[in-house]
Amino acid sequence: MFKDKTILITGGTGSLGQALTRRLLESGVKTIRIFSRNENKQIEMESKFNDDRLRFLLGDIRDKERLVRATEGVDIVFHAAALKHVPKIEYNPFESIKTNVIGSQNVIDACLEANVKKAICIGTDKAVSPLNTYGATKLLMEKLFVTANNYLDPKKHATKFIAVRYGNVLGSSGSVVPKFIEQIIAKKKITITDPNMTRYSLTMNEALDFIIDASQIAKGSEVFIPKLLKAYSIIDLKKALEELLNPTEEEIISVRLGEKMHEALLNPDEMKYTWEIGDKFVVFNGRRDEEKIKKDYPGIKKININDAVSSDLAEKMSVDEIKDKIIESGILDHYKK
Repeated sequence: MFKDKTILITGGTGSLGQALTRRLLESGVKTIRIFSRNENKQIEMESKFNDDRLRFLLGDIRDKERLVRATEGVDIVFHAAALKHVPKIEYNPFESIKTNVIGSQNVIDACLEANVKKAICIGTDKAVSPLNTYGATKLLMEKLFVTANNYLDPKKHATKFIAVRYGNVLGSSGSVVPKFIEQIIAKKKITITDPNMTRYSLTMNEALDFIIDASQIAKGSEVFIPKLLKAYSIIDLKKALEELLNPTEEEIISVRLGEKMHEALLNPDEMKYTWEIGDKFVVFNGRRDEEKIKKDYPGIKKININDAVSSDLAEKMSVDEIKDKIIESGILDHYKK
């Protein structure tokens, strides 16, 4: 799918964008265009990768004209650019709407104008029954992408729009694991919002495998979600990191503005539109014919779940399992340098 293709990654200098870039470079791509607004991160990334297949484009997804120019001649777009910090967005909601919603519409329009073959937006479990503004804007992004195909004239446009949704990536920018590690190394108290809080997590490699596989099998108008069978509690995450590093004290602080106690991958109202194939759930547009779904996806079947797929209801990882996942993620290697 990616060999000899030209690919654009919005938000390409972020942790996911850089990991995705590295994976795609291994697949024989022709060119990857990194689209972001932070010139310092672009300079750092350019130096780190040192690959002449990379093109670095300064720009903001709020600027439709710039996006249209950036997508000229592009085969596949991965849309990862977003404002993501929950408390900051709660305080600045209009700014998140400009980036996460209007910016996503700009990406769609640019893809249509350039006749991009596939456009994949990177979502979050916070979009499920959203409590905070960030989750609401990412839900709207999903809706924009999966309904964009409804308005296409197949004689003019070939673009297939797809959404992927998953939990936290261990070690990604702004996530809790690096924060806990830094507090332990600095011999500070670990700040825990609530010991009973639960989350789903993937390693970066698991997230990349999921995104790329979903991109390859997608036909358009779907939301793909990984089947994450286990979740963990924040207090067990803290214990795992202490066993890997050093014991320390903890300080219970209040839950941040807009933060959920638990995260869901699917809510009960989505179940009638949800199927499963292999290690993934797929939520289809309600207009999709069931017989065509079965034809397009051999081996797919309707799910038999009545409740939400939520971190508080999932089986919990043991402390040892969390330790294995942290080691697998490679995040501790960064702090050993």
